[in-house]
Amino acid sequence: MWCKMRSRKIPLGDKNAVGANIMAIRKSRHIKQKDLIARMQAMGIDINPTSFSKLEGQLRMVSDKELFVIAQIFNIKIDDLFMKQSICLKQKEG
Repeated sequence: MWCKMRSRKIPLGDKNAVGANIMAIRKSRHIKQKDLIARMQAMGIDINPTSFSKLEGQLRMVSDKELFVIAQIFNIKIDDLFMKQSICLKQKEG
């Protein structure tokens, strides 16, 4: 089962495998992009809104540090960022 998301203006890229899942988890938890970016920056990640948007849109690669911090913020395992099924489960738990 896949969570319902609004369609994108620009199709997803192929630079990473987790961007769409990160976006789905973020939206399911009602976290704004700017708030997630601020939390990432507070945890030592140098990222701006354009770069984060490209990460979610799978238009750029994602670093291991970014994956680690995003998983910490969402309180999930890094592996969960790669699994579509886990998004809906985490949404119901969260």
